[in-house]
Amino acid sequence: MKTITSRQMDAVDTNCAHFGLIPLQLMENAGCAVASEVMHLPTRNRVLIVAGRGNNGGDGFVAARHLVDYQVTVVLLGKKSEIKTPEAAQNLSILKNFDIPVIEVTDTTGLKPEFFSECDVIVDAIFGTGIKGDIREPENTAIDLINKSQAKVVCVDVPSGLDPDGGEFNKAVKAKVTVTFHLPKPGILKIGAEKYAGEIAIADIGIPDKAQQLIGPGDVKLVSGRSIHSHKGDAGRVLIIGGGAYSGAPALSALAAMRCGADIVTVATPKNVTGIVASFSPDLIVRKLEKKRLVLKDILLLQELIESHDVIVIGMGLGRDEETMRTVREILPLCKKAVIDADGLAALETPLNQYGCEMIITPHAAEFKMLSGTEVPLDREQRIDLVNAFSFENGVVTLLKGPEDLICDGKITRINRTGKMQ
Repeated sequence: MKTITSRQMDAVDTNCAHFGLIPLQLMENAGCAVASEVMHLPTRNRVLIVAGRGNNGGDGFVAARHLVDYQVTVVLLGKKSEIKTPEAAQNLSILKNFDIPVIEVTDTTGLKPEFFSECDVIVDAIFGTGIKGDIREPENTAIDLINKSQAKVVCVDVPSGLDPDGGEFNKAVKAKVTVTFHLPKPGILKIGAEKYAGEIAIADIGIPDKAQQLIGPGDVKLVSGRSIHSHKGDAGRVLIIGGGAYSGAPALSALAAMRCGADIVTVATPKNVTGIVASFSPDLIVRKLEKKRLVLKDILLLQELIESHDVIVIGMGLGRDEETMRTVREILPLCKKAVIDADGLAALETPLNQYGCEMIITPHAAEFKMLSGTEVPLDREQRIDLVNAFSFENGVVTLLKGPEDLICDGKITRINRTGKMQ
């Protein structure tokens, strides 16, 4: 079954907001789905909603509003002033207008056993995918009381305490039903998790397929950030091989690599442009090649550099001299990971998997036709089918540049629309 990790789900939520599907809408749909699941239970006259201070709690507040015809009580683990998101705070404030009681619990003494024993259904809206670190009080005791209760338990997205991505955990709520949103989280499908997740109900909360296809700021969150214990080089070493015929292209590629967070960026470039490339930034390491163009004699030095870098980027500004093209083809089998752009694409011979390295190619339409022998169609779906088939057959990731960039690995397609005129 297809799943989505907590970080991927956070990226989708961020992208939805970027494209106009605001978090308040998604929370409304999620809470409504939880309420609907409660309504399907045979006995649900007395409902207790145990809510945390994050968005999972916000989903619980929405469910409480949709269950207003029942005897509903909300136990908030924390103070109203500590609610973490504006969406959760807004839905909590609405409950006051409907006279739905909200009991603030800041320590274990506020968790009365009768809250849990005198109800038919308990909605667990404590953590969801938002759990981090050890479970503290009063959440720890709340989980114990939920599990001791005879009530039917409905968990919101993920049983509280269970690691959504399938990692280790100390304790978790044991549910009759887990209402998970959009796609199941890996943790609830892990072997042994069934005693916590119970029956799994997958709720469509209105996230369109395009939200996972279109690239947005959520995708940046997936690749950003580093450990406070990281050292220089831990965030990547990039080798740029380019220049000779031109100098700007390899320099700009190197600056882009640094801007994206690479720790060390080295530019190996012919001797006639090393000074120009070095002048772009003192942060660049520039290595001088033998002649005014990339040649076979450079391979010995480049092999040493390739071994000390995580990925190479090759092609920008090289020119298309015959020996240069041959040298590119000789270099690629030495690499583990390579990005090929511009003049480097002209050196390639299909099938591309013959070079034996993980490869990303970045052609525009004319360069793609040169590689594939096929004209790029105007229709988006036809373009996607064509580029995916090419990527699958050649074992590469293809970034087809255009007004909408297509990124295909032969299975999944992502679309970057930032260059499209509005």
